[in-house]
Amino acid sequence: MRVGVIYGGISKEREISIKTGTAISKALKEKGYEVVDLLVKENMVEDILKAKIDVAFIALHGRYGEDGTVQGLLELLKIPYTGASVLASAIGIDKIMTKIIWQYYGILTPKFQVIRDMKDERNIHFPLVVKSPREGSTIGVYIVNDEEEYKRALSEVFKLDDEVLLEEYVKGAEITVSVIDDMVLTPIEIRPKKGFYDFHSKYTKGETEYLIPPQCKDEVIEKMKDTARKAYKAIKCSGSARVDFILTENDESYALEINTIPGMTETSLLPKSADYHGIPFQELVEIILKKARLHNSYKD
Repeated sequence: MRVGVIYGGISKEREISIKTGTAISKALKEKGYEVVDLLVKENMVEDILKAKIDVAFIALHGRYGEDGTVQGLLELLKIPYTGASVLASAIGIDKIMTKIIWQYYGILTPKFQVIRDMKDERNIHFPLVVKSPREGSTIGVYIVNDEEEYKRALSEVFKLDDEVLLEEYVKGAEITVSVIDDMVLTPIEIRPKKGFYDFHSKYTKGETEYLIPPQCKDEVIEKMKDTARKAYKAIKCSGSARVDFILTENDESYALEINTIPGMTETSLLPKSADYHGIPFQELVEIILKKARLHNSYKD
């Protein structure tokens, strides 16, 4: 089987994707697979066609990789691929649509508003979270405490997107839960040494402490795992994913967002969770690969 590991891409998360793809490629080669490294940029379509692969391991983060676009291309080319379908990918990268669906299914998520213009006046209270709806790796996320910070954050997010997500600030522990189809892994509590879990804290060794399991009651952990499963299924997700939460002092867990292509770098959370369950990195990569499939093909 000829496996194409597709990584790089043209999103703002390109460098992280390269780290993810490199680690996945190395693991698959060590497991004995025939691997084609597809470090793609604008020439993604041409590179995939030339590679003549049997299956695609998608290691792209952000737009044009995690948003359903490359998944749609692979569906048309009839190349099975890892991870979520076109639909689930498109929903998962859009924090607004994800929250709307979660609300429909009764999944607790912070209150929110959506604005489409700098002049759009809203009744807001500080502190407030200002987010780009379609960026990952905490790109375009700001916690603001006053009007000046708010306007500055709006200006920055509108450079990235044509909508801005305003989200109620919920104080609590940052926790993430990894899901691989029917398997829900033990949550990880994330404790950045400074501020919140931003880009720097995520990808700089030693800047964040990780607690697995989290420091909370067993029944709270089980409830979060159950919520993560529901959140995953609500958007019709498949393959590996990660659901991020805020856990309050009152043990209420608020679902923030879902990541349908979790990072696989040395500081990434899905591999940490898998390792806690005795699943080494190479085995984790192979588990994800073996779940590769087409989602939209007609049945014979």
